[in-house]
Amino acid sequence: MRGQQSVLIAGGAALLGGIAAALAYAAWWRKNPSACPYEQRFFLEVPHPFLTRARLRRILAPRPGERVLEVGPGTGYYTLDIAQQIAPDGVLEILDLQQEMLDHTMRKVSERHITNIVPTQGDAQELSYPDDTFDAAYMTVTLGEVPDQDAALCELRRVLKPDGRLVVGEIFGDPHMVTFGSLRASAEEAGLRFEQRLGGKLAYFARFRAPGPATPVLMLNCSAITDKLDA
Repeated sequence: MRGQQSVLIAGGAALLGGIAAALAYAAWWRKNPSACPYEQRFFLEVPHPFLTRARLRRILAPRPGERVLEVGPGTGYYTLDIAQQIAPDGVLEILDLQQEMLDHTMRKVSERHITNIVPTQGDAQELSYPDDTFDAAYMTVTLGEVPDQDAALCELRRVLKPDGRLVVGEIFGDPHMVTFGSLRASAEEAGLRFEQRLGGKLAYFARFRAPGPATPVLMLNCSAITDKLDA
């Protein structure tokens, strides 16, 4: 009997120790944002019950012929679906910091015989695309992994065409979750106008829009960030 109690106590202690270690790691990761390692890609491939593909389609509203940017595609959970929405003449550009993620996604693309996806290895803080390139852009559970989120939002604003759309998805439980209030404040400071949100505090998609061709906008914060990156 005592032996069983000892085993239970030891097991409980180990469980609590594991939970404490996981929480400590999550806290450290939140303070030190970085991309999800390719070795942990399993977490990117499980179903996303609150950030579904259907919800993304609904708020992003991709149309055939558009040029769309996905930042942080991971293993392509949303990629193939969006590419099919803008086919046959539309192009989906995918950008990821890790070449392994791009290679993984492009293997899926090849297997499905999809031909309108273009991969680029790069940093969301310094996009390599020209100004006014994309009709729409989206990033899901990715913004919080970027060390300088303001720079990323400014860059997304820059590469969007006038009236272009940006959708950001976030979910509770992600160590890098960006709250809606924080996202809206940063996006508006970058010159993006909030339009719509799907979901609540635990998981949401939010859509913003770039200024139209006749809409003047001051982006002093973006100018300061650009100067800092160029220094």
